[in-house]
Amino acid sequence: MAVKIRLRRMGARNAAFYRVIVQDSRRAPTGRFIETLGWYDPKQEGNNFSLNLDRVDYWLGNGAQPSDTAASLIKKARTMPVEQVAAGEVTEEEVPVAAVEAEEAAEEAATEDAPTEETKTEEPVAEEAVDAPVEEATEEKA
Repeated sequence: MAVKIRLRRMGARNAAFYRVIVQDSRRAPTGRFIETLGWYDPKQEGNNFSLNLDRVDYWLGNGAQPSDTAASLIKKARTMPVEQVAAGEVTEEEVPVAAVEAEEAAEEAATEDAPTEETKTEEPVAEEAVDAPVEEATEEKA
């Protein structure tokens, strides 16, 4: 059985929208399908689609082949900026994995640059040593 991820046309005449579905390729696009993964509305402004990327990854991992348009939507969903989540335009489930990993990596890099408690000296530094360069302060203690 060849499984495809493709669009299914819904809606009225001149008001079409699409559902992203998983379906056996031997069936008609309007026929029986396995699962709905999201939706796409080409007439809507701004964020005009939604995909459950967890389920998309599951089906792609099991050999499903996306249509050209479905592949385009998947690619766009993976590169969607995380700011849209903060603005409430998309939900946490719809956040692209790559965007979340990039944000976490940026947070880790920021925390690595900040001094940790281990690197701080436990001994109080004299007021004179604060104005002096670090090398002089270590010489005074010795």
